[in-house]
Amino acid sequence: MSTARYRAFVAVAHHGSLSAAARALGVSQPTVSTQIAALERQSRVELFHRQGYRMSLSSTGHKLLALAQRLMVAESEADFFLRDSGRLHRGELKIGAVGPFHVVEMVAAYRAQYPGMQLAIRMGNSQQVLHDLTHYTTDVAILAGRYERPELALREYARHAIILLAHVDHPFAQRDQVAIGELQGQALVLREQGSTTRLALEAALQAAGVQPCMGLEIGSREAIREAVARGLGLGAVSEAEFVPHAQLRPVRIVGDPASTTTYVYCMAERRDSLLVRSFWDAI
Repeated sequence: MSTARYRAFVAVAHHGSLSAAARALGVSQPTVSTQIAALERQSRVELFHRQGYRMSLSSTGHKLLALAQRLMVAESEADFFLRDSGRLHRGELKIGAVGPFHVVEMVAAYRAQYPGMQLAIRMGNSQQVLHDLTHYTTDVAILAGRYERPELALREYARHAIILLAHVDHPFAQRDQVAIGELQGQALVLREQGSTTRLALEAALQAAGVQPCMGLEIGSREAIREAVARGLGLGAVSEAEFVPHAQLRPVRIVGDPASTTTYVYCMAERRDSLLVRSFWDAI
């Protein structure tokens, strides 16, 4: 079966309509419509639910999407292998990341070796980044946490201590470091439940028998900095994420009992592919 049909299927799944998919593929709408109809007719299943011009995946369509995306990836990697003797003079590498702090330096290292390659970075939370990777929307993923899954391959990239953010008027702001026991009863401004930074800090606090006061729960690093700058409590961030601010002071915890680790992930079956290997080797 022609991969053009699967390419049309993936485009409609992503864009939600025949017209938008046709524009993305650079073909006519009737061409996309014919390809989708042929795919459904041959398989004898409904891949999309139609609601006017809008099209959404059926349950069968959802199952096919990951397989079709895998096929597109395989086709792309074959092109890489055959083109320019496999030297990656041109093409695209898609990266998923939970934050910009390491991905930018990785991109710089990669571009230094492969200046002709285009790189696309897709930001999101851990759940979204993993979803994109396992559904072949991205080629590699940068995450601040370890996920043990048989379908994933990973490499440790960097480890960083979790530090405190203190308002300049907070007593801790006059010190370089504090003992973890001194956080007893302190108001903390933390990320949402499930945040890698929060999980690591809470584990260290629990191990030390320390119970701080949960001052505020906020869903972004930027909002945490703003909350601390307004005196709403102590923040906690990876030292790699600290951004200087006139109202904030970084304070280490003695012994660095909590830390985050940045990992690079790919699908295990793609670990030795030319595209993924070029990224892992470059960084």
